[in-house]
Amino acid sequence: MKTIIAMDSFKGCLSSLDAGNTIKEAILSRYPSDSVEVFPLADGGEGTVDVLTAGLGGDIVPVTVTGPLGQPVASRYGWLPKSHTAIIEMADASGLPLVPPAFRNPMNTTTYGLGELISAALSRGCRHFIIGIGGSATNDAGIGMLTALGYHFYQEDGSRVKGYGRDLAKIMRIDDREVSPLLRECRFDIACDVTNPLCGSEGCSHVFGPQKGATPEIATRMDADIARFAALAERFTGKAAALIPGAGAAGGLGFAFHTFLNGSLTPGITLVLEAIHIADALPSADLVITGEGRLDGQTVMGKAPIGIARLAKKYGKPVIAFSGAVTEDAAACNQAGIDAFFPILRQVTTLEAVMSPATAIRNMTAAVEQTFRLMKMSFIYGKRI
Repeated sequence: MKTIIAMDSFKGCLSSLDAGNTIKEAILSRYPSDSVEVFPLADGGEGTVDVLTAGLGGDIVPVTVTGPLGQPVASRYGWLPKSHTAIIEMADASGLPLVPPAFRNPMNTTTYGLGELISAALSRGCRHFIIGIGGSATNDAGIGMLTALGYHFYQEDGSRVKGYGRDLAKIMRIDDREVSPLLRECRFDIACDVTNPLCGSEGCSHVFGPQKGATPEIATRMDADIARFAALAERFTGKAAALIPGAGAAGGLGFAFHTFLNGSLTPGITLVLEAIHIADALPSADLVITGEGRLDGQTVMGKAPIGIARLAKKYGKPVIAFSGAVTEDAAACNQAGIDAFFPILRQVTTLEAVMSPATAIRNMTAAVEQTFRLMKMSFIYGKRI
C-alpha cells in the first residue's frame, strides 16, 4: 500500500514535516512493507518559508532590512539553489506584527524592506520568486518595494519620494532607468488569497486599511491617492491592472507586482502544491493523508488540507485527515474532498498539555495506528476503504 502524506502544521506544536513524519513512523512501525512518502505543506501564508525551504532541501538566509516604520529589522528568505528560487514572506519585512499598535498608520509604513529582500536574493542568483503577501502593515501600492529595486518616483519639484504610504499623493513622474535588467529575467509567483481590486469600496484602503490603523478619513484619502498613482502607472507601463482580482492585496502590492514586475497572482495553496510537485506522486498512491491543527468550517475556504484533497480527487484517491481538534461545522470538509477526518485528542486535558509536541506525537501515533488497523481490516475482507 502506498500512502502520500501532506500535513499542514499544528501551529505552536508540530511543524508540517514533524506531523507528516510522525504519521509515517506510525504506519511503518506497524506495516513496514508499506510505501510512505511525506511532502511539506503550507497555504502560502505564515510558515511557508520554513516549510518549503526545509521540505525542498534549501537554506534560510538571514537579512537585515528596513522595517515598515523605517527602522532596521531582522528578516530572512528561503533559498533553493538547485532551482534558483527564493521563498519570501513579505510579513517578515513589512508585516503588521512589526508595528506596535500605537504606531499603526498606513500613511507611515513602507514595503521598502520587501524590495531589499528581493534584491538580496537577486544578487545571490535567484531568478524565481515565490512570495506570500499576507499580513502586511502597509498600504503604499508597492512603491516602497519598487524604490528598493531601483524605480524612482519624483515629486513636482524634482525630488524623489521615499516610498511610504503618505508619498503616493506626491508622485508626478516614474523613472525605471536604474532598475536592474536582471529583474526582466525573473519570474514572480505571488501567493494571493484575496480578490479585492485596488481601489473603491472593496479596495485595499477601505477594506484592509482599518486593521492597519487607518481612520475613515485616512482610508478615503489613501484610496484617492492610490487611484491617481494607478493611473500614472498605467500610462507609464501600458498596463491597466487596478481592477484585476488581487490588485488590492497587501495594500496594493498585488497591483505593483503585476504592473511593474509581470508577477502572477495565484492562490497560495496552488503555488505550494506546484512547488512541492506532489501531483507527480498521486497517480500511484492508494491513500492520501492530510490535516491541520484544527479542522472547521473555515478549512474549506482554501486552506491547505482542502487544496490537497481536491487535487487528490482529480486522481480518484481516497483522502483522510488528522487534526488536533474538530468543530461541528468541519463536516463541510466531507463535501470538499476529505472522505473522513479524525481528531487525535484522547482525553480531556489542559491547553498546555495539548500544545506539548511530545503529547501531540503520542496522540497522533495512536490515532494513526488505530485508523490503519481498521483500513487493513477492510483490505483483508476485500472491501474498499
